[in-house]
Amino acid sequence: MATGRSTTLGTAPEIRTYKGQDRALRADRLGTAGLLLSVLAASAPLMVVAGVMPTTFGVMGIVGQPLLFVILGVVLALFGIGYAEMSRHVHNAGAFYAYIARGLGPTAGAGASLVALVAYSAMQVGVYGILGFEVSGLFATYLRIDLAWWIPALAAVALTGALGWLKIDLNAKVLGVLLLIEVVLVLVFDIAALGKPAAEGISLHAFNPETLSGPGLGTALCFCIAAFVGFEQSPVYAEETSKPHIVVSRVMFLAVGFVALFFAFSAWALTVATGPSEVVKSSAEAGPGLLFQLTEARLGTTFTDVLHVLFVTGMFAAMLSFHNVVARYAFAMGREGLLPAAFGRTNAGTGAPATGSLLQTVVSVLVVLAFAVTDDKPAGDPTTPVLHLFTWMGNVGALGVTLLMAAASFAVIAFFVRRGTAGAQIWRLVAAGAAGIALLAIAVYTVKDFDVLVAAEKGSALSWVLPGIIGASAAGGLLYGAVLRGRHPEVHARIGLGNEAFRLDQAAEADPRT
Repeated sequence: MATGRSTTLGTAPEIRTYKGQDRALRADRLGTAGLLLSVLAASAPLMVVAGVMPTTFGVMGIVGQPLLFVILGVVLALFGIGYAEMSRHVHNAGAFYAYIARGLGPTAGAGASLVALVAYSAMQVGVYGILGFEVSGLFATYLRIDLAWWIPALAAVALTGALGWLKIDLNAKVLGVLLLIEVVLVLVFDIAALGKPAAEGISLHAFNPETLSGPGLGTALCFCIAAFVGFEQSPVYAEETSKPHIVVSRVMFLAVGFVALFFAFSAWALTVATGPSEVVKSSAEAGPGLLFQLTEARLGTTFTDVLHVLFVTGMFAAMLSFHNVVARYAFAMGREGLLPAAFGRTNAGTGAPATGSLLQTVVSVLVVLAFAVTDDKPAGDPTTPVLHLFTWMGNVGALGVTLLMAAASFAVIAFFVRRGTAGAQIWRLVAAGAAGIALLAIAVYTVKDFDVLVAAEKGSALSWVLPGIIGASAAGGLLYGAVLRGRHPEVHARIGLGNEAFRLDQAAEADPRT
């Protein structure tokens, strides 16, 4: 006799087509190195140092950004303790929403699935904006050609979509090579900055807690969390790893540790290179160009030219990583009936979740075109591609991921309590609870300060419309889950089960009494 969640999974056509080789991602495709490189690529080191850090300094006015990375590293490490333990029990490409479904119930899982789809899509689409701006700048500088930012952005959408059809092995190799080169170049700058500091010398002022003040702290926290995004994606690939119960948790902690230390060090190097008292002003004036101005003064034109090229390839690596994750979330949702069955099938030749890849490509094209049509700025102006598309969408996505991590933390506690093993996991559950409370506080603080992000007056429509995208996604997903529970209980019962639902189908066929 079956135990736990109901195994009455129904015989509806969209459910019975679940079975078959095209309904499973290929196993044993990734080891520790391949998975680590894939998830770290989403953090895009050079994009963060050249794009996120100057924006956080200049727009939000937070000098203590290096300290923020350290603090968030601790919070996310606490989150990872429970999250990693959950990954040993649940292997599902829907990671966040699968965990939430298994802990807080299928309806909550349905809400989380839509939030995840929207959040990761927003983060990827945002990257297209800054990539388009950088590429158009390269054309203007080196080829004397004025190119609208949205042209290279759409070209990147097409190329990313094409690669999304390829097997993950190739993507992991591409991402890994680009990532390693980025890390080396950023470290070269960091060392050069410490070797030739500004007039204030090698100052540790950026690690002073007093620097974490001002109206922009909430959005600064959100932006810095966006820099960490990637580490939590490792469970998405659990079905494709050789030893998911070991590899997934190992990669998660390696990624959190690397990102926290690497970005804290690099953000500090920026404050040393400009001087802590000048970093906000310099960042506001130069924007994404700050890093390149600093490298040209210390490392010369050739190094800076190479950095410009790697800035583009690094962003492309991040887009590939986000694309892969969105495609796998769509695959998991299609496999469980949350999306049409076509999304739950893989490419017969490569094993990639092809329909989910196509969905992400179409969404990206529509969003980029919408921003392009409404762009009334002259060529070379960063307002629409960087300050709007990149900054707005990046923070919307980061807010969604922050809420998902908070919900997943509480889901971990509920999962082990329901299993009756809370006593054996008590220290992990305490860590998960602490992380969940901290992440929820960060999300609330972010929404409160969203007007700083959009440089608007208090009460501006944008200050609630943008975070409202995540709120609407959560509400819509929860409503959909409730409808499924009432009208299609067999689909509702599948949410979060992944391949386990397939095994239950097989058991039901072998013994109808199951």
